[in-house]
Amino acid sequence: MPSSASSKKSKPMTKKLLSHFEKRLLEERKRVLKELGNYTEAFNATPQSADGDLSSYSFHMADQGTDAMEREKAFLFASQEGRFLWHIDEALRRLYRSPETFGKCHNCGEDIDFDRLDALPHARLCFACKQREEDAKKQQPQQV
Repeated sequence: MPSSASSKKSKPMTKKLLSHFEKRLLEERKRVLKELGNYTEAFNATPQSADGDLSSYSFHMADQGTDAMEREKAFLFASQEGRFLWHIDEALRRLYRSPETFGKCHNCGEDIDFDRLDALPHARLCFACKQREEDAKKQQPQQV
């Protein structure tokens, strides 16, 4: 497949399409930053402020365990959103630095389908290459 990609020249995206994807990426970035802001508020909440009680009496142990679990869950979601933000920022860098290659698969060089890019504007791989990557991950033995 890579040999056919080099012999077949595809046109770069139009400015209208690039603008569309830039807008989509910026909207996603704004949403993720807002979400991360919500997690920051959750991390900064104190046990006393959580229930509105300003007394210094400690919570019941079960309440403390639940709070710890909720903080861990919020941290997990925040780290996932942080990784997603990194992917969005990388896509914006690709779009600004080399708009002629934006929307091209990093593996085979073929155009990434519009529907895929519209759903995942940060996508780096076409559907076929992403499928191969996922299949290869499934084939590898799981590390414990």
